[in-house]
Amino acid sequence: MPSNQPDQMRAILDRVRTIALVGASEKTNRPSHEVMEFMQQHGYRIIPVNPRLEGQKVLGETVYRDIASIPEPVDMVELFLAPERTDAVIDQAIELKVPVLWLQIGVINEAGAARAEAAGLTVVMDRCPKQEIPRQGIPRVGSRT
Repeated sequence: MPSNQPDQMRAILDRVRTIALVGASEKTNRPSHEVMEFMQQHGYRIIPVNPRLEGQKVLGETVYRDIASIPEPVDMVELFLAPERTDAVIDQAIELKVPVLWLQIGVINEAGAARAEAAGLTVVMDRCPKQEIPRQGIPRVGSRT
């Protein structure tokens, strides 16, 4: 069962630092771009993933084709994809043993979430960290005690 309780989401957002954002966009009016910028402003390292933008920069970060191409470990994979496009990314996150899988608002894949949880990943589904950070009063990364 996804970790959608406030205390669970707070614990996740308190411990993660490096996040792969799958479905990143260079377009400033896109929700994925807005969330990436917000998360960066709160001290998280956000690594954009989008095969169409591979090698380009979004908000100062190099864009990767997929999460397996990222040359460093990530603490969380956040999905900004249509639900029917999430299975391959979920399977890749399981294979890479990424600790947390976060499916954005409207991104619901019960079977994929169950596979990820069975493999030991923590899953949040149908929630947005940009909403949860202020709601939970989570301080900026680096200013936490």
